[in-house]
Amino acid sequence: MKFRIAVPSDAPILAAISIEVWLGTYIRRGINAFFAEFALNEFKSARFAALLEDPSEHVIVSENSDGLDGFIRISEGKTAPVAGCSTVEVSTLYVQPRHRGRGLGRALLEQGLHYARGIDAPSVWLATNCENASAIAFYLKQGFEKVGTTHFHIHDQAYPNEVFRRGVCP
Repeated sequence: MKFRIAVPSDAPILAAISIEVWLGTYIRRGINAFFAEFALNEFKSARFAALLEDPSEHVIVSENSDGLDGFIRISEGKTAPVAGCSTVEVSTLYVQPRHRGRGLGRALLEQGLHYARGIDAPSVWLATNCENASAIAFYLKQGFEKVGTTHFHIHDQAYPNEVFRRGVCP
């Protein structure tokens, strides 16, 4: 496993990984126009290019001999949807499905927590879909605790999410 800070030329790759992981995780019975439009508008190269220029965003990628296979995005200055959380969010942790089960997600998370320690964050928080049992099990195994609920919104649709928090001290 090789990790590095994302660079602007990674933007289209981050967009492609995001589309692959998001659709594969949340769309289980067929893609309709509503979700296709969301994914194609949300996960654009230009959006990732802008994100990589934002000093409050920190993206670490995992790279193998063929290219990128996952990434973690840590966002600073993000107000959590529940009380008692810091302003440092694990906004995204995506690993391509074919690369799961090798410890890559855990290693990327550790890279993100290392960054959070470096900026003196007392903790990090994240939200994940209530139906994403594998992600919930993963985060609990990594020492996160459930601290509340919120909703993820796409237009006028709301999807329940669980909010988790973890201290960043080793």
